[in-house]
Amino acid sequence: MSEAQKLRHPEKQKNPDNPIQRKPDWIRVKAPVSKGYKETRDLMRDKKLHTVCEEASCPNIGECWERKHATFMILGEICTRACTFCNVITGKPNAPDPMEPENVSISVATMGAKHVVITSVDRDDLDDGGADQFVQCIERIREKSPGTTIEILTPDFRGKKGALEQVVAAKPDVFNHNLETVPRLFPSVQLGSRYFYSLRVLQQAKEIDPHIFTKSGIMVGLGETKEEVIQVMDDMRCADVDFLTIGQYLAPTPKHAAIDRFVTPEEFEEYAKIAKRKGFLLVSSTPLTRSSYHADHDFAKLRAAREELLAKQK
Repeated sequence: MSEAQKLRHPEKQKNPDNPIQRKPDWIRVKAPVSKGYKETRDLMRDKKLHTVCEEASCPNIGECWERKHATFMILGEICTRACTFCNVITGKPNAPDPMEPENVSISVATMGAKHVVITSVDRDDLDDGGADQFVQCIERIREKSPGTTIEILTPDFRGKKGALEQVVAAKPDVFNHNLETVPRLFPSVQLGSRYFYSLRVLQQAKEIDPHIFTKSGIMVGLGETKEEVIQVMDDMRCADVDFLTIGQYLAPTPKHAAIDRFVTPEEFEEYAKIAKRKGFLLVSSTPLTRSSYHADHDFAKLRAAREELLAKQK
């Protein structure tokens, strides 16, 4: 393991190395080399912005950045939690950058994005968990790019009174909070988080604003069973979640949580069929699905699905 990796995840160095598994053909992607990718990368560097695309080692970065679609990761690049699946740096974060909302909005306008996704590291060190930075980003984007729809992927804001209410009141078009895995695996995968607390966050977002689209996702291939995945679907529907994403877990390094298996495309398709029967407005279930993958196209589908449902109910 390189020195950079050791510094990036000091809390994981005591972990034994997991075997590196050869990826099946359906999960392989080409290295990003396009002109559009490089232009997006240069813009992020120029504005000193972070993206979950890079920090979480997303396999879709080449495709998305070529299309000028990036997921901004605000509140810095250092997370206060150490989830075993995640490649984001763990440590003591710096103070939030007051220019970050402005730089995010400038970048969105420069890219001409029709839809933008904003996520963040966990900031348990802040009194509001970083809620105000989300609000400022939403407000700045609305000022500079009023036609752009906004999707936020938030932490659970655990123990931060009023944080969730503040963010939902800013009226993002989509509120996303990922459960990530099944309840049995939460203690070993989602360190510092609680399954039913996260589920309640999704439910509360919808209670605060019944018109907001809610979204959540899980990874598979961590050792979960089919029955457990279906139970998560039922839990999400009880929380009135509109949009479900399911993707293959890929271990960033041998020190991270091990891949139990590679789930086949046929199994992903089966999950999608089951989820649609349970009443989700939209389901994305493929090996390469990630929370923000094709988020712009998916938002159009999501809105159309709601309009179709409302028309049927008249």
